[in-house]
Amino acid sequence: MRAAFDARAIDALLVVHPPNILYLTNHAGSAGILVLTRDAAHLVADFRYAEAAERRQASPHACPSLRAWPVPASYEEALVTLLADLGIANVGFEAEHTTVARHEWLRQTLQARQIPVRLAAVEGVVEAARIVKDAYELQALRTAASSLTPVAAAAIDAVRAGVTERRVAGAIEHAIREAGYDRLAFDTIVASGPNAALPHHRAGDRVIEPGDVVVLDFGGVMDGYCCDLTRTVVVGPPPPDASRLYEAVRDAQAAAIAAVRPGIDASDVDAAARRVLEERGLGAAFGHGTGHGLGLEVHEEPRIGKPRPGIAAAVLEPGMVFTIEPGAYLPGFGGVRIEDDVLVTPAGCEILTAVPREMLIVR
Repeated sequence: MRAAFDARAIDALLVVHPPNILYLTNHAGSAGILVLTRDAAHLVADFRYAEAAERRQASPHACPSLRAWPVPASYEEALVTLLADLGIANVGFEAEHTTVARHEWLRQTLQARQIPVRLAAVEGVVEAARIVKDAYELQALRTAASSLTPVAAAAIDAVRAGVTERRVAGAIEHAIREAGYDRLAFDTIVASGPNAALPHHRAGDRVIEPGDVVVLDFGGVMDGYCCDLTRTVVVGPPPPDASRLYEAVRDAQAAAIAAVRPGIDASDVDAAARRVLEERGLGAAFGHGTGHGLGLEVHEEPRIGKPRPGIAAAVLEPGMVFTIEPGAYLPGFGGVRIEDDVLVTPAGCEILTAVPREMLIVR
């Protein structure tokens, strides 16, 4: 982080996004402000987190040069006091995570109190470091991803004709807790029949019927790190359209996984999946990106999607972790999505999730 200061003409970085604070300091609270200077990490946190912070600093995962700052009244007032005491002229702030209202209050308050601080908008400074995982993070991600195997078994076992989507989601979420996850990574998706044509359908009261295609998308957070898995199952003998969709999506995912290697643009992975679906006449049925980064957040960089004008595509490097999840959706019928978590390695990629990708037929 400090190496990025000079290029941005700043002497400190104001960090407000909780995952970025966690990444830099191991502070896992829902509230906190970090001011990272050239010689210290100044963490503003209230009484609720004081004892936990002391324990972390006595552990092997202590943050070097961490200095705790109390919150006597409000976080904003504590931040102004901190900036005044530090006497730093140029402070970068996370433009993508700071509201206009918060920025304006801070700017006006510093000006009214004649505290000579220039606020400079910066973007993606912490995220640029988070995109490549270190050995500790990779171990956490491997464990989180591999622990989805029993959850997937419970999910598939819960799907049957006559039960509601909501009941299946409940079984999945119970299995996530039983597998040792701290919490869900996102709202569980159970999309059956025509609902499977909705990529982000939320489990509802629809009763699963024979012949339904059912998309199951779930994930958990373990030791702070996220995993994400999607499997599609069929209740009873699959209709012809289901088999066609499944084979196309399975082949598209295999092509995308085979494309992963260091040095290519992330958009090339998306193109590999999209090309297969276009060849099968399903290009228009694939309307979202092929994947997203995984780490402290379930959606982070790198984005695995089509090139965007004016935005440079991420170049894959060893240590990047992301999902590969092409899908095809036919309104009125349903859809198929298959998703796994992968790690970019020097030789290509490692698949972190370990659940069969063949079509699964349940009773």
